[in-house]
Amino acid sequence: MSDRSRIVQAKAGFRWTGTAVAAYKTETASHSDITRQTLLGDGPEKARSRSVLRYFEIEPGGHSSLERHLHEHIVVVLRGQGHVILGDRLEPIGLHDCVYVAPGTIHQFHATAAEPLGFLCLVDRLRDRPARPNPIEIDEMSRNPAIAKLLKT
Repeated sequence: MSDRSRIVQAKAGFRWTGTAVAAYKTETASHSDITRQTLLGDGPEKARSRSVLRYFEIEPGGHSSLERHLHEHIVVVLRGQGHVILGDRLEPIGLHDCVYVAPGTIHQFHATAAEPLGFLCLVDRLRDRPARPNPIEIDEMSRNPAIAKLLKT
């Protein structure tokens, strides 16, 4: 019996052995100052794993794309502070907070402190591509003044 289990060793500075720091996305999108590391689910265990574990890091003042998916996201904050847009809500997040992004929910993560916002994100390995909200949805979300302010920056 072959054991395909493995450990990805943590290194200093929120880096992991054998894991490259990559651009968040390669296509043009509305994101700023964010990187991604794929920790598990895309290596030797890819053929058997149902999930992918990634680490995202957003520099102060940066943010992820405003988007939705058909799949869920499970997020655990490892460093920093920020806000997450969840539909028409804006919620503060910080160290060790856990965020569940339900399928179909428009979401975006923002780093608001002096240090980066770093978080683990668990998703399905086989998943849909992100979809941007339409102008009517953005208008509805912007009725929340705090969200409107973030979307203008």
